[in-house]
Amino acid sequence: MADDAVSELCATLFSSFPRKDQRQRGEQYLRGLLTTEGRKTARNIAAHLGAPASEQTLHHFIADSTWNWQPLRAALAAHLERRTAVQAWVVRQMSIPKTGEHSVGVDRGFAPHQRQTFRGQQAFGVWMASPELSAPVDWRLVLPDQWVHDHRLRDRAGVPAEAGAESAEECAVAVALEAARRWGPRRPVLIDLRDGDVSAAVAPLAAAGVPFLLRISGTQRLSVADRAMPGFRGGPLPAQRILQLVKGVRRPVPWQDTTAGLAPRTSLAAMVPVALSDPYGATRGLSLLGEWDDPSRPPSALWLTGMTQPGPGPLLRLTKLTRRVDTDFVGVGEETGLRDYVGRSFRGWHRHMTLASAAHAAVVLSGGGYEGGSGDGSGEGFRGGYDGDSERGRPAELASA
Repeated sequence: MADDAVSELCATLFSSFPRKDQRQRGEQYLRGLLTTEGRKTARNIAAHLGAPASEQTLHHFIADSTWNWQPLRAALAAHLERRTAVQAWVVRQMSIPKTGEHSVGVDRGFAPHQRQTFRGQQAFGVWMASPELSAPVDWRLVLPDQWVHDHRLRDRAGVPAEAGAESAEECAVAVALEAARRWGPRRPVLIDLRDGDVSAAVAPLAAAGVPFLLRISGTQRLSVADRAMPGFRGGPLPAQRILQLVKGVRRPVPWQDTTAGLAPRTSLAAMVPVALSDPYGATRGLSLLGEWDDPSRPPSALWLTGMTQPGPGPLLRLTKLTRRVDTDFVGVGEETGLRDYVGRSFRGWHRHMTLASAAHAAVVLSGGGYEGGSGDGSGEGFRGGYDGDSERGRPAELASA
């Protein structure tokens, strides 16, 4: 079954390649990502496949070839839409620590999942997510100022002329908007903006008609927009304060923890109509969704959304897809090479990320977990009974570069 999933995916993705040798090289690289132990570099893949001499060929296929990764990402997204009931697109940040200075986009950054700074690359991926599985289908690399304005760095990495400097939240929103523009049907977009500029994210998402759930910090200032709600005349208030005022309207919401064997859970939830003040005026038609794990403590999660329907229960359950993505990233994505590209070029990074995303999709669609190192390149690196709670290898966010 696992090998069937790989073969089907290879046929779907590489049919756009005009040359047979490109299709063969694509399948070779993808299978190498699935079966090679350790870092998924061209050298290690070639050695694992028993063809060390093919290292340069594989490196050229990723770093210097001319094939366009966008058709492959579109084909991967369409494949996932056919194979699973996608409910949302989760935009997830990924930090890629680097010890050197030459990989495209390297700078000092902040790793939100570890709550600490690091040196390396920052990227945002769009993950198609259902309660059963998730897989990344698009990527955007954060380009700090020096990688845009230093022509020497830019030319060396092959950064395209249209790429500009972006903050982390600008990058997260941009990759979501690109997904909405390229693929349909549009799904709700979930983005963690606890450390970002929420106002700058709401405006373009709302203008594009993209439904969104943005995780925000408790200090984010909002105005209650319902006259019947406490705090209506209080002006802009911290979001956590607003939810404290409406604790009386909390309702229990049952949900299933799909990352823990469908274990039943219950949270308390409340939703409040709010307005977001920004330099251009107040953005209305928004709601603040709060979740409490413990009714005696402050809210455990706060979300800002432009979706007033279908109500707090379904929306809260939708936010749990971020748990699915985090679990799949650690249990599968880490092991299929999402952070393993060692080349320096912008295009090489995107090609590697495309095929690593496809390898991740092959694992989760097969219903098996990852287990590299079968030794024969046949896809036998899968094992049955995928357990999303499994954590192997490197730590989730700060792996060694």
